[in-house]
Amino acid sequence: MTPPTLSSLLQGFFTARLMRHLRASPQTFAAYRDTFKLLLTFAADQTKRSPAQLTLDDLDAVMIGAFLNYLDTERHNSTAPRNARLAAIHSFSRYALPLIPECAHTASQILAIPHRRHDQMTVSYLTRTETDALLAAPDRTTWYGRRDHALLLTAVTTGLRVSEITTLSISDVTTT
Repeated sequence: MTPPTLSSLLQGFFTARLMRHLRASPQTFAAYRDTFKLLLTFAADQTKRSPAQLTLDDLDAVMIGAFLNYLDTERHNSTAPRNARLAAIHSFSRYALPLIPECAHTASQILAIPHRRHDQMTVSYLTRTETDALLAAPDRTTWYGRRDHALLLTAVTTGLRVSEITTLSISDVTTT
């Protein structure tokens, strides 16, 4: 039996692993897709071959290290996006490892590439005075003001993110 190609491994990773097994969110799927588009374009430029001609051997630890350096120097990515892209590459390596055991050494070298450490931002909270000022800002004599006040009050009292609030529907509300 012939070993799987890079394209078949990527297809299996996205369809079997991310979609079926992990049931990854559309955002995760898109982020991983973008990572591999960047990686394959970068590797193609480095090897002077088209992305379709790349093999799994082309994506070794040296190439991944050069790609991460490219993200830092050329694309000016901060630590968080760099680590997110590395997480996608690590996930692919863990997926491919049992399918191509002859590349175990390469996969283990890729998996050994550490995430970059960065300082966590301190989460700051609004003071009571700031919260009261925020809630008092909308003009509640208008329909838009009452709507804005309700959204702000929901955000302040529940701690939901804006993306979570905008996806709320009437069925999500319970009155008790």
